[in-house]
This record gives sequence, C-alpha cells and structure tokens, in this order.
Amino acid sequence: MRAYYDFSKMKGRKNPYIKYLKQPVTIRLDKASVAFFKDMANELGMPYQNLMNLYLRDCAINNRRLKLKWAS
Repeated sequence: MRAYYDFSKMKGRKNPYIKYLKQPVTIRLDKASVAFFKDMANELGMPYQNLMNLYLRDCAINNRRLKLKWAS
C-alpha cells in the first residue's frame, strides 16, 4: 500500500445506489419486542436492526396483514 495517494485529479460522481439507501426513523417499541429480536440476531450473528428490517420487508413484500379482533 502506498504511503500517499493523490486524489486531487479524481472526478466526483453521484452515488448510483442512492435510491437503495435506508431511511432513518424513530419508533418506540416495547422492551420484550426489542429483546426478542436482539436474542435472535445474536444467534444469527447480525445486528438486530437489520433483522427487524428484513422481517418488516418480508411482511411488506408478501402483503402480510395483522389479524386483530378488539375485545368489545
């Protein structure tokens, strides 16, 4: 590896993957839900935020809907 690189002649270009970047959001989750995903993520060896994102993306792709019945 060189000790010095000259980047002054480089031409900049826009990030071609900009549309694939993630959007930061703030959500409030209960401790049990976060603990569940953290434990599962530790078993799989990945960050829990990525695991949550994969799960939510799978739900969106497969058009899964939560079936709730409110007690009256």
